[in-house]
Amino acid sequence: MAKKSKIAKANKQKELIAKYADLRKELKEAGDYQALAKLPKDSNPNHHKNRDRIDGRPRGYTRKFGMSRVKFRQLAHQGKIPGIKKASW
Repeated sequence: MAKKSKIAKANKQKELIAKYADLRKELKEAGDYQALAKLPKDSNPNHHKNRDRIDGRPRGYTRKFGMSRVKFRQLAHQGKIPGIKKASW
């Protein structure tokens, strides 16, 4: 499990990205790069690090399911992810 502060920072960053998305788009279309540079760094979507929704793990993230490989494997074995079953041949 990730530190609570890291999870809180990621949530705050998501809010900043949403808040400045329209302004950022307008400034990019206008070509005003000086004004873009004055926006908060965390409002840039490129700086966002995907984290597991359940425990906040930053590595091994699967976009399709929104969780890390570790949690995905646990939940898949328990049968809690619809449409996923263990392969065997």
